[in-house]
Amino acid sequence: MTGVGWICGKLERWRRVMMRSRRGSLDVIIVNWNSGQRLRRGLEALAASPEDVACLAKVIVIDNASTDGSAQLQDFSAALPLQIVENETNRGFAAACNQGASMAAADALLFLNPDVRICPGALANALDFLFADSQARVGAVGVKLIGEDGITQHSCASFPTAGKMVAQSAFLDRIAPSFFAPHFMMEWDHETTRSVDQVMGAFLMMPRVLFESIGGFDERFFVYFEDLDLCLRIKQKGWSVMHFAQASAVHEGQGTTRAILGTRLFYSWRGRLLYAAKNFSRGGLLACLVATLFLEPPARIVAAFAKGSAKEACAVLCAYRLLLGALPNLSLHRRV
Repeated sequence: MTGVGWICGKLERWRRVMMRSRRGSLDVIIVNWNSGQRLRRGLEALAASPEDVACLAKVIVIDNASTDGSAQLQDFSAALPLQIVENETNRGFAAACNQGASMAAADALLFLNPDVRICPGALANALDFLFADSQARVGAVGVKLIGEDGITQHSCASFPTAGKMVAQSAFLDRIAPSFFAPHFMMEWDHETTRSVDQVMGAFLMMPRVLFESIGGFDERFFVYFEDLDLCLRIKQKGWSVMHFAQASAVHEGQGTTRAILGTRLFYSWRGRLLYAAKNFSRGGLLACLVATLFLEPPARIVAAFAKGSAKEACAVLCAYRLLLGALPNLSLHRRV
C-alpha cells in the first residue's frame, strides 16, 4: 500500500503540473488579521476543489500580528501548498499584499480576502479567462461575489470624481441615487461578464508581471482604496479590468472590521483623502477635504442618534479624532 500511495502521490503532483502548464500557474495571497474561523473556512473551500488546487503553485498567508490564533494553519499543509508568514506588527493590507507578492513566482497572483469562500472551479475558470487571449490585455479579473444570503453583491465600481466623493460624504448618493451615483455599480446586477473600472480587492486576480511593472499596491493606503488605486493604474497602462460572472465565491464582507467601526471609518476617510491627493486637482482635493472634515462627520452623528445608537456616534467621534491626528503626516500636498 505504501508503494501504491507513493505512486498515486507522484501522479497527482504530475497532474497538477500539467494543469498549471495548460492554464498558467497561480499564487494565492491572503492577508489575515484576526479572521478567526473565516480563514479556515476559506481554505477548506479551496482544498475541497481539486480543479482549483491543481492550478496552485503556492497559497501564501501573510498574518498581520493576529492575536486570535487564526494563523495556526499547519494542518492544511497536506492539502494545500501553504506558506505562512507571521508579521510582528500589523503592516496594513497593501503592504502585506506586496510582501506576499514578493514571495510569488507564478504566472498570476490572486489577492483573496480571508472571508471569501470560492465556489468549485472559480480559480481555474478565472485563470483560464485571464490568459485566454493575450490580445485582450486583461489586467485584472474579479468574480461574482455572493453574500451568505445568496444574493449577488454589487462589488464593481466606477472611478470616482471629486464631485462624486463630496456627494457621497453628504449621503446624497443614498438620498437621491438617481441624481448622485453611488460608488458601487448598483444599476447593474453583476450577473454578466463585462469590463469595469474597479473590481473589489476581496478577489482580485492579475498577471504577476503586470503587478510588478506597476509597482504593486501603494503602501500609503493602509487599508481601503488600495484596490481602487491599483485598478486605476492598471487601466492607465492600457489593460482592462474585468468582472467575470462565470465564476463565483461567497463573500461575508467586513468580516474582521465589523466590530471596530471607528477604526474602519478612520481608515476609509484616510484612504479617500490619499486617493484624492494622488488623483485629483488641488481644488478637487480641497473639496474632498472640506467634505470629509466638516460635512460627513456631523451627518453621521445625526444619523446615529436618529437610530438611537450612541455607540455608533461615539465611533464616529473616535474616527474623527484619529483623522485629525493623522492629517499632519498624510502629505496631502504631494500628488504622485
